Amino acid sequence: MTRLDPPGTAVPCRRFVARTPDGARTVLLSTPLPGTDPARFAAEATAARHLLGPWIAPVTDVSEPTGAAEVAGPMGAAGAADPTGPTGPTGPTGPVWYASPYLPALPLPVALAVHGGPLPEATVRAVGAALAEALAAAHSQGLTHAGVSPAAVLLTADGPRLSCFGAVRAAAADGEPRTGLPGLDPGALAPEQTSGGRPRPPGDVFALGAVLAYAATGHTVPEREELPPALREVVSSCLARDPADRPTAGALMASLAPPTAHRTVLNSAGTLLTPGWLPGRVIAALARQSAELLAAELPELPEQTVPAEHATPARA
Repeated sequence: MTRLDPPGTAVPCRRFVARTPDGARTVLLSTPLPGTDPARFAAEATAARHLLGPWIAPVTDVSEPTGAAEVAGPMGAAGAADPTGPTGPTGPTGPVWYASPYLPALPLPVALAVHGGPLPEATVRAVGAALAEALAAAHSQGLTHAGVSPAAVLLTADGPRLSCFGAVRAAAADGEPRTGLPGLDPGALAPEQTSGGRPRPPGDVFALGAVLAYAATGHTVPEREELPPALREVVSSCLARDPADRPTAGALMASLAPPTAHRTVLNSAGTLLTPGWLPGRVIAALARQSAELLAAELPELPEQTVPAEHATPARA
């Protein structure tokens, strides 16, 4: 098992690439940060099973009361053992975790570091359109993501994935001030939520604006002039202090994705995810991660003793 996020980075939850002991499955394993309510984290993980869409990292497994030992294995995407393991808050009967299918992926902050700075405008626009599409689908189901931040965005070869559903709700009780919450970038927290307001869809849009600002400039609270001219208006509208002045997620997707040539085809982020949408260095890092995972050796499983009644008699 190995960490997905570099040590010392601000993340909404701890994430690991892990294999089952028999090597049959590789998953992205998420565990709560210290200071997070493990029961609330587990509740958000269970609720995330209902969050579906092409740009959402799906939750397929949630820890059972007996603990989390079934998803284990010392090797991961980096091909090196993680000596610490997924430490963090535990429930009354064991560690709390949830798992998503593994794809070679880089958290957005890592992608910027690999690229050597802010991402190209075309990449930022594609990421924004895909995440806006994901949020529009969630909002149409009456769900608020409440976990959008730069670290919650994973870049894969075929598009971004949004993870860390419910990180704000898991990190603080409703009605309490939310400044300085563990692992959360304060620049991605909507003003109405810093005073303890319940997460609402406009807060997701504010957080997505902060993500786009980060991708385009390297930080979540840029000056307006720092933003690329073509993105300045749309990102600034997301970051409006008054929730009523922000666009809906659907309107944001439409403003980022170009109109299609056929009127019968709806605008979609997929139109922006053409070959070359990711910078070459990011593609190379994803390929390296995949190669190192494939090269990682699996631990030897203990030999199982065959009961005497099932043993094959030795021939004379």
